Amino acid sequence: MSTSTPARRTLLVPAAALALAAALTACGDLHASEATGTAPSPSAPSAPSSPPASGASPYVEPGAGDGAPHYNDNNAYRREGEMAPAHEKDARREADRIRPVLKRLWREGKWDPATVRAALLRLGYEEERVTKSGKRLGGTLTVTGMLARWEGDGYVTPEGTRVALRVHDDACVSAFVQKSNFGVRTNGPYPETGCFEPPYGH
Repeated sequence: MSTSTPARRTLLVPAAALALAAALTACGDLHASEATGTAPSPSAPSAPSSPPASGASPYVEPGAGDGAPHYNDNNAYRREGEMAPAHEKDARREADRIRPVLKRLWREGKWDPATVRAALLRLGYEEERVTKSGKRLGGTLTVTGMLARWEGDGYVTPEGTRVALRVHDDACVSAFVQKSNFGVRTNGPYPETGCFEPPYGH
């Protein structure tokens, strides 16, 4: 039995690793312009030769919007519930009733909560009543002012009205009307804010 074969293998492995390392770290990059003999385009900057600094998390959840760790957990409060198909159809029908009313008010320049509430109550809706603990006592319509938002040096509350109509426990119509525009859509309820889409910055 010869002992030269294991020794030869032992020497070949480091030699192969050194050759591979030399090939991977060779100086100079071959650019397409050099290979073809054409001059590089002055308007196209060359890519950096070193990889960018690693600050991103190696763990990205499936469906994570911006790739941030725990994105889905942190944004669960912004995820609307699913609507049963029949209930979604009912919600679309109610949205079709609300849309022309808000469009008319917008054209008339009337987007204050009192005016919007009165116009929607004339469609036969009843205002939703809720206890301090969150228990619903009846009614389906909620009309409020717009949410405050940060502008410049502080919070401002824009003119306008937000509307939420609970069509079923799992189906809502949410809408708004303000000076610039109006909108009506159907959605499932949110875990913490019901039919209203929650604000950012939880």
